[in-house]
Amino acid sequence: MGVVIDGCPAGIALDVAEIQRELDRRKPGQSRITTQRKEADRARILSGVFEGRTLGTAISIVVDNEDARPEAYDEVRDAYRPSHADYTYEAKYGLRNWQGGGRASARETIGRVAAGAIAAKLLRTGFGVRTLAYVTQIHEVRAEVDPASVTEEAIEASIVRCPHPAAAERMITRIEEARKAGDSVGGIIQAVVRGVPPGLGEPVFDKLTADLAKGLMSLPATRGVEFGLGFASVLLTGSQHNDAFEMREGRVRTATNRSGGIQGGISNGEDILLRVAFKPTATIAHPQRTVTRQGESIELRGKGRHDPCVLPRAVPMVEAMVNLVLIDHLLRATLRRDFDKLAGLVTGGLLNGSSR
Repeated sequence: MGVVIDGCPAGIALDVAEIQRELDRRKPGQSRITTQRKEADRARILSGVFEGRTLGTAISIVVDNEDARPEAYDEVRDAYRPSHADYTYEAKYGLRNWQGGGRASARETIGRVAAGAIAAKLLRTGFGVRTLAYVTQIHEVRAEVDPASVTEEAIEASIVRCPHPAAAERMITRIEEARKAGDSVGGIIQAVVRGVPPGLGEPVFDKLTADLAKGLMSLPATRGVEFGLGFASVLLTGSQHNDAFEMREGRVRTATNRSGGIQGGISNGEDILLRVAFKPTATIAHPQRTVTRQGESIELRGKGRHDPCVLPRAVPMVEAMVNLVLIDHLLRATLRRDFDKLAGLVTGGLLNGSSR
């Protein structure tokens, strides 16, 4: 698996260990509630970095697969796995690689997480922006977590990546119950982004909400994204939902943050709050009805090493996609300001009769 990252500024200090840390949070076999596939997922930087600093050219990173077992998919050579992309890929392309999920596999998110690690460093060191994602729900088990006070240490203290200790234990139990029953469960990941300046996002088609939702919905197994109060806002009136403005800390702020830090598709300077829903893992050991490419009805039982719940490993994926979208918007905003400043200087010179 690999990724090519273009547009990264030159001169950024970058060590492969910073990328590896995020890949280790995503890799399989990290706990008893994830797939037991054993992959080191060691990143190798092939280009774009010299003597520990980015060159400004394309950064290429590769991760070798070490524990692939294509023979485990023999029985689905001609069968369409329920809720997988087998049928839709074949309908689109006329053929498919049946030895796994191909581009629909969560394995491809290695590239996103590797690129997201670089984006996270740029955001943190260059703009003071920090994204934290964590699990707030597994099946019917919910955790009430204050996004304003959540910490990375609290998130990483649990193998399920829920910063609420009591709820985390119940979530782990629920995942283990699903695994023993040959089934799977889904849930919700929440993200909070701190330090985002106001003004990011475009007015119509490239709203910050739209770009974030598109990026997050491109992750495998996602089923929905909501910002601020999200769907719960339909239960409120306008007077209850609106975020009143006030002067605080020397700048315009909102007294509440029901909008989740984005209004009119543009960031307002408050914390960005969003949630992503993930469906249960499609591969389960329960017998399921399906059909073959020849139209024969058969019963299929999932085999192999699969996650009974994708959420613990999806936390770094959510962070990566949020960070990639935000760094694109921030770099564009920076370039626009620099261009406007330069244009102003040129225009001022022309108006003043300067030959420069």
